[in-house]
Amino acid sequence: MGADVGIVGNVGKVVGAKLTRNEIDQISRLIEAGLYLNPSDFIREAVREKLAAIKVIEYRDVDYETAKKEVAGYFQMKGEAYASDASTDLQLDYELVCKIMDDLEKEGKMEAI
Repeated sequence: MGADVGIVGNVGKVVGAKLTRNEIDQISRLIEAGLYLNPSDFIREAVREKLAAIKVIEYRDVDYETAKKEVAGYFQMKGEAYASDASTDLQLDYELVCKIMDDLEKEGKMEAI
């Protein structure tokens, strides 16, 4: 599906997208029911909802010892948590968090559950 993009002043861009007849009919019914002002209103809200649902995680570039201290502190504070939670919350690479957890366990500073 193609999209046409053009600049409208400094406010934003106009983006065109092809929709199926069924999709257009469904949007029209929602507009007729008073849920949206017009198709643009529906599409803007749909885009905002989709963008909010997609969480992009950017990992920080920290040295191993700094990451190890943060992971140890995280589990000390949380008690129990998954490696994936620590990775997301601390913005550290998942593989790095797993390695640190293994090292902390070997050092007796952390227990595996």
